[in-house]
Amino acid sequence: MHSLKRPYLGELEMAVLEHLWSHGEFDAKGVYSALGKTRGISHNTIQSTLERLFKKKLLARQKISHAYVYHAVVTRDELMGRMIKDVVKTLSKNNTGGMLAAFVDIAARTDDAHLDRLEQLINEYRSNRDNDISS
Repeated sequence: MHSLKRPYLGELEMAVLEHLWSHGEFDAKGVYSALGKTRGISHNTIQSTLERLFKKKLLARQKISHAYVYHAVVTRDELMGRMIKDVVKTLSKNNTGGMLAAFVDIAARTDDAHLDRLEQLINEYRSNRDNDISS
């Protein structure tokens, strides 16, 4: 597992990640063609963004011919989980009641199916934890 130290992600970094998650691996020229032209930003800006994401250990790269080809090394769900854990750790000071209430509130505001899914996840976690303890 890669360790992340509060990887603040800007809007362009998120757009690049979304593009790679959706379309697979690309070099800077391919990402620029997909995102840079429509945003009116330079090829160098895309290259810098890819390099930042690589340094944050969110992308891996392989040199093919004269260019690096990048691909995401974390899924959207993995990144979201890591970022949420970091925010909770930073803000909660070991008091997670507010975080738990926020999750329930978010689920409840969406629909009952999300509350049901939250309950299912809790039950699965408990079952897996109990199985691990008894093994």
